[in-house]
Amino acid sequence: MKNVTFSADEALIEQARAEARSRKTTLNALFREWLEDIAQRDARRERVDAVFEEMADYNSGGKFTREEMNER
Repeated sequence: MKNVTFSADEALIEQARAEARSRKTTLNALFREWLEDIAQRDARRERVDAVFEEMADYNSGGKFTREEMNER
């Protein structure tokens, strides 16, 4: 695993450490989770797009009037 050094405001670091403690984890583990989340955003976006495309196949394509949409 590669080490990375960052600089941040001391108060911000303390807030992040408090959050890590409340989650019963470490700041390092939270940071790794954050990096993984950022690295996987494109893959998640592609999966969401695929789901929407699949859902579009089920769209009846019907048009409704305002009255039909407001019927109860």
